[in-house]
Parts: sequence; structure tokens; C-alpha cells
Amino acid sequence: MAEEAKAKGNAAFAAGRFDDAIRHFSEAIDLAPTNHVLYSNRSAAYASLQRYEAALADARRTVELKPDWAKGYGRLGAAHLGLGDAGQAVSAYEKGLELDPANEALKVGLSDARATAARSRAPPPQGGASPFGKIFQGPELWAKLTADPTTREYLQQPDFVKMIQDIQKNPNNMNMYLSDPRMMQVIGVLLNVKMRGPTDEMASESPQPEQEKPQPVPSKKAPEPEPEPEPMDVSGEEKDAKERKAKAQKEKEAGNAAYKKKDFETAIQHYTRATELDDGDISYLTNRAAVYLEMGKYEECIKDCDKAVEHGRELHSDFKMIARALTRKGTALAKLAKCSKDYEPAIETFQKALTEHRNPDTLKKLNDAERAKKELEQQEYFDPKIADEEREKGNELFRQQKYPEAVQHYTEALKRNPNDPRVHSNRAACYTKLGALPEGLKDAEKCIELDPSFSKGYTRKGAIQFFMKEYDKALETYQEGLKHDPNNHELMDGIRRCVEQINKTNRGEISEEELKERQAKAMQDPEIQNILTDPVMRQVLIDFQENPKAAQDHLKNPQVMHKIQKLVTAGIVQMR
Repeated sequence: MAEEAKAKGNAAFAAGRFDDAIRHFSEAIDLAPTNHVLYSNRSAAYASLQRYEAALADARRTVELKPDWAKGYGRLGAAHLGLGDAGQAVSAYEKGLELDPANEALKVGLSDARATAARSRAPPPQGGASPFGKIFQGPELWAKLTADPTTREYLQQPDFVKMIQDIQKNPNNMNMYLSDPRMMQVIGVLLNVKMRGPTDEMASESPQPEQEKPQPVPSKKAPEPEPEPEPMDVSGEEKDAKERKAKAQKEKEAGNAAYKKKDFETAIQHYTRATELDDGDISYLTNRAAVYLEMGKYEECIKDCDKAVEHGRELHSDFKMIARALTRKGTALAKLAKCSKDYEPAIETFQKALTEHRNPDTLKKLNDAERAKKELEQQEYFDPKIADEEREKGNELFRQQKYPEAVQHYTEALKRNPNDPRVHSNRAACYTKLGALPEGLKDAEKCIELDPSFSKGYTRKGAIQFFMKEYDKALETYQEGLKHDPNNHELMDGIRRCVEQINKTNRGEISEEELKERQAKAMQDPEIQNILTDPVMRQVLIDFQENPKAAQDHLKNPQVMHKIQKLVTAGIVQMR
């Protein structure tokens, strides 16, 4: 399915496996070629690999399919920017902001595009520029940092984010941060290579250690006073943040303990304090949502889940956490459902959760919701009175030999009352007249299932099997019907016609072609296959050909006799 391939692509993209993401998105596009979101996602993956031509083609296809979708213009702007066309990028971002003025991603993209355009018009820098500065200007910068597990943690550090933004504004400032080990990790992620720290490189370059030390850049940066105070201030903030986070974790653990004891009010108090202490972890919100769900406070649960999803996307939280919040929201929506239409938002929410993370529990909840919706639709549509009216209309059309029109009315009658065996019987007769024998057989079997004593079901089924030249099966059907209605002339006439056809086969009064056709159909019957593969029956058949006396002894066994009769009626064995 396209959604499954899309989910795999999203997971691969989040893990930084952009080639795999492109492959999965391409599979999804093959299955759903008009889905604009798939082209948008693949464009982002191409951009992350700096394959901007391909990213531009997918972005153009995105806005072509969905011209009123702001995000598509964000992809278009990113691709243009990657190709160095800042003017076109600015136009694309501005178009997107016309559609969605509050979109932060488009605002940031427009700012980057305008800065790039301004730099392209400015005079070239007078030396000192970092050779790596350009890699911080690409639109895929934040996506790559989010995809890598190590740099994803750095994004929670305010000084790190400020450092990256400073380099984006002025790439020449990068030299100021080369002594920060986090910067070496960032360069490695952006260049898709493993980077060693500065001390490792110094140790590895042993031929000229004397010449390395007096290099101007490191010697100047060491005594620089400006960067010194900032880390000291930030470390104090980080210490405070760690303490608050630790307190929040203790509150969460206390909430978990209260939840296990079914002390829901206490659990809510602990989770609420945890969210106040640390707003960088959405698990407190999803846990509180779970408590509300248990308490039956579904509206509060939905509000917490919405907050968790919104805040989680801002924090670039793990996609599994986003999926969990969506699943809980879907569960609450399903609990609130009172009619079939009420299940639609729940189903949509479960589907969104599965695109974030394909969890078996979420998939089961989705299937349950879809099943409940279908059952409610049937219940809401159920009306025996209208069903009878539709059946009578079908009967009138059947008498007029307007069989397709009759089928339509019988079908509508079954939607209104699916448990009326008469309608299944009548529609089976219509299908037989139209030559749609497999469909007629299903209706006849359903008729017998609903009312085993209704003889019409057996006559319909037997007639269809007779037309399909399955005389042995038709004979069994007619015989079964006589058990419920021993004096039914239609059933007795059916048996007579079946025996007549079977005897014709035994006397060799049918053509070779017809015989082969009957035998081929019989060989598809699992019961016939089991008889022919039974070692005992194979010996019996050999004795019939080579040792008639032994064959007569075999026929004294009722089970063997029954199996031989089955082969005879199926046309596999002929008795002359």
C-alpha cells in the first residue's frame, strides 16, 4: 500500500537514510501517482543529498498537483536555493507565505533566501573565509542535524542553536567556533563523513609537529576573551535546566506509580507538575492524556494529545512519541463516537499515527474503528419495511425479464435487511439467468446459511451446480434439501436429472471433450484430490483393473464404497 511505503520513507528520512527514503517514496508514488505529499517528501530527501535538480522536479510536481498547499512552495524554494537561484527561491517562499502567512518554516526559508541574494550582490570577502561556510547555507541543514542522533541532542542546547544561526548569518564566523567539539561533529554530519576531533588530527599528523603549533588561527583563538563568558553563563542555565528536568522525571515516576494504583487524580497532579518543570519532553503530556482516557475524560485527553503533537513537532521529538499521542487521540475520538460519521476523525487520526510509526496496536485500533463504522452504517441503514418494498420491485422486474434492474433492487433490499434469505434466493435466480453463476452460487449458499430449512436455497444452489456441470455436487445438494423437505418435487426432479447425466457418463454417451472438462473440474475438488492420493484407494483402483475379485471384496467396506461412488459421480471412474 502507498501509505505503508510512505511510512517507511518517513522513518528512513528521520534516521538519516535518505537513499532508502527516496526508494520508499518512489514506491509509494508508483502506487499513488497523484498524491502531492509523496512528491514533497521525496523532494526533501533529494535536497538532503544535495541532488537539487531532482528535488526541484519533485517540488514543481508538488505545486502542480496542489497549488494551494503552502508547504509545496517551501520545497520549491529550498530546491532553488540549493541550485544557487536565490531570486527564484525568494519568489517561491513569498508565494507560500501568501497561502499561509503564519508558517514559520517558510519565514525562515525566505530569510535565508534573501540573505543569500544579498551576499551574491555584495563584494567578495577579503580572505579569512571558512572553506566549510557554504555547507551551513543549504536548506537541508536542520533536517540533517535532526536526523543524526548526536546532533539532534545538541538542538536542545540554546548556545548550540545560537552558534549555528550565527554561522548562517556570517559564514566567516565559523572560525570562532572550530575549537568547540560539537562543531566538528556538525561538519561531519553535513559532509556525510566521520570527523575526528582536533586533538586526534594533531596526533595523527606526526611528520611536522613543530610547524603545526605556531599556526595563526589556533594561537589567536585560544586567548580570545569574547567567547569565554558566554559558555559560563550557558552552563549555569544548563545546570538549572538539568535540575528542573531531574525534578520533572521524579514527578513523572510518581505519576506512573499513582497510575498503576488507579489513583488517577494524584497521577494527573504529578504529570502536570512535570510539564511545568520541563516543557521539552512531551511524554508528560501523553501520560496525562492516558490518565484522562482511563477516567473517561475524552475531551481533556484529546486536548493533551493535540498539545503533545504540536509541541513535539516544534521540538523535533521522536516520531514514535508523536505516533503515541495521535493513537491516544484516535482512541478518545472512537470512544466519543455515537454514529458512523463520528468514527471518521478517529480513523483519520489512526492513519496519521501509522504514517509516523507503524505500530501493531495502532493498526488494530484502526481496523476496529473501521469495522465499528461499517457495522453502524449497516444498522443506521437497516429498514425491513423498505427492504420488502425493494424486494417486490425486484420481483416485478424479474417477471418482466429485466434481470440487471432486478439485481439492483435485490441488492438494495439486502443493504436494508441483509438477513432475509428470500432476497438472497431471488438474486441467485437473477444471477443464474444472467450467466453469473459464481455470484449466484454465493447467494444460494448464503440463503441456506440463513435458513437451512428453506428449500428454495437448495434448488437454486443445485441448479447452478448442474449448469456448471458439477453433477455430483448438485446431486448432494438436492439430497440435502430433501432431508428438510422430503416431498419437494423440484428437488426430486433435480436428483433425477443429475443421475441421468451421471449414467450417461458411465455409458460413454458423452463426448470425449465433455468428459475431459468434467474430469478437470472434478480434479479441482479437494475431496476428490484426497481420495486419489489415499494409498488404500489407489490400491483399490488398481484392483478394479487387475483383480476384479479383490475389488468386489473392497466394495463391502461402506467407506470405500462411498469414495468409489464419489469418483463415479464426478466422472473420474466409469462403471461399465
